[in-house]
Formats: sequence, C-alpha cells, structure tokens
Amino acid sequence: MRTRIAAVMMTVAGIATLTAGPAMAATATSETGTAACATVLNRPCISHQIDGEGIVGVAQVSADPNQLTMVQVEVRTQQAWGSPWEPVASATTVRLGSAQAVTPRVTATAPRIICATAGPALDASKQVTTCTNPF
Repeated sequence: MRTRIAAVMMTVAGIATLTAGPAMAATATSETGTAACATVLNRPCISHQIDGEGIVGVAQVSADPNQLTMVQVEVRTQQAWGSPWEPVASATTVRLGSAQAVTPRVTATAPRIICATAGPALDASKQVTTCTNPF
C-alpha cells in the first residue's frame, strides 16, 4: 500500500512539472459546460466562479469507482500578450473513483484561463488536459 501511495505522489509531482511548462501535456479543448463531458470517463470538466472577491477554478472527473483517479486544476494568467501562461492557483485531488478539485480564490486582472488534468493516477499516458478559452 505504501508503494502505491508513493507511486501516486511521484505521478502527481511529475504531472505538476509537465503542466507548469509553457506547452500542454495533452490535447486542449475549450468546452465551457460541465454537462458536455460529465459522462465521459477520465475527461476533466472545467468551470469557474467569478465574483467581486476573485475567481475560483473547479475541475471534476468521472471515473470507475475502483480506479485511483487524479484531478488537478489551475488558474493561469498571462502578464503580457504572447508571454507564457503562469499558474497562480492550483489544487490536486487523488482518490478512488470520481474526483473534484477546487483552487483557492485568487484576484487576477490579467487574462486568465482554467486548465485541468485528470485520469488514472497511476498511468500518466491516459490523463487528459483541458483548458478554457482566455477570459
């Protein structure tokens, strides 16, 4: 059991390294509705909540109840047009079955996107990254 937990933590650390770079680790799409992908296994659904106090990124993924699943969500900003998207808030959840992650609330006036990576925690090749359009 400890070996599995260590493997999951190493996988999560590797994913965080991949998603921090300027290129995305997997195919990116621009779906804004969570209903469109809620029934597709291992594909993250992204949403965000904006109010006068800031923005919160939310990602959820549907998965087999016996699968160790990872979901990571990030709020990214861009300081100048053409510069890399930099994460300003992030949250990761690893659990059996379906999972959800919510970032801490941030205030950012620069252009923003929400990106999420989700899928089997022990098989990074089957994880999918999805991002919203800039807003």
